[in-house]
Amino acid sequence: MDIEVTPTGQACGASVTGVDLSQALTGEQVAELRRIWLEHQVLAFPGQTLSDDDLERFTRYFGPFGEDPFIKPISGRENVIAIRRDADETSSLFAESWHSDWSFQAAPPAGTCLYGLRIPPVGGDTLFANQQLALQRMPAELRARLEGLWAVHSAMGGYAPDGLYGDQDKAAGRSMAIEPSESALATQRHPLIRRHPETGVEGLFSCLGYIVGFEGMAQDAALELLTELLAWQTRPEFIYRHRWQAGTLVMWDNRAVLHRATGGYEGHDRLLHRTTIGARDTA
Repeated sequence: MDIEVTPTGQACGASVTGVDLSQALTGEQVAELRRIWLEHQVLAFPGQTLSDDDLERFTRYFGPFGEDPFIKPISGRENVIAIRRDADETSSLFAESWHSDWSFQAAPPAGTCLYGLRIPPVGGDTLFANQQLALQRMPAELRARLEGLWAVHSAMGGYAPDGLYGDQDKAAGRSMAIEPSESALATQRHPLIRRHPETGVEGLFSCLGYIVGFEGMAQDAALELLTELLAWQTRPEFIYRHRWQAGTLVMWDNRAVLHRATGGYEGHDRLLHRTTIGARDTA
């Protein structure tokens, strides 16, 4: 069966069928999937039955494994982490803020793969915001204020010992294996507007979730600009809402989209396995 692509009709995203990801793919298939991924930014592969070996093999088609800091991998694996929330859990929702995965790294990951194992009957959608489209449609006045800015990224708000997922959160019994660290206080600079390393398309890179300021700008002014920018980046016309089903693998391009988790599944277990696609030499 040939690969079939069905666009979501929303700001980004497509469903891909006609390929069994539990089997090794040919070079031609991988090249086609990369082309489709770069075009649609988010791909959903429904109806898959995957082991962690399968998930890791698929990830490696698109680059090296990326580093996943602050979250312990599942037992017996180095590159698979569990995105988990137990039915009776009362801790704050994980990854509810808009972000691009690990943008605070010197070489942020190209993409993320997330495979649904236990999916609640309600809630738990993932939202994606197309940052190339957001830049293309941005008012000229706002874009002029962003040109040439270097953003300062950090994980301190989430993963420092006093952060959202810090020592107090860990003591509260969160089901995910989060390991806060003083290393989260480090910062890394990236241009706010940058070209995609594979397509050359300009887009906004990351947002208030990991950006803590702008180089050379007073903190009050930076926070005001970041808040204004976030409101633009996440306008409804830039968003694709993914509704999960068990057996679906979703991969997204961290260089082109933001994402965030949503709740609404209280009283239900939720479990997904995640891998990270590291930056390629061109990134």
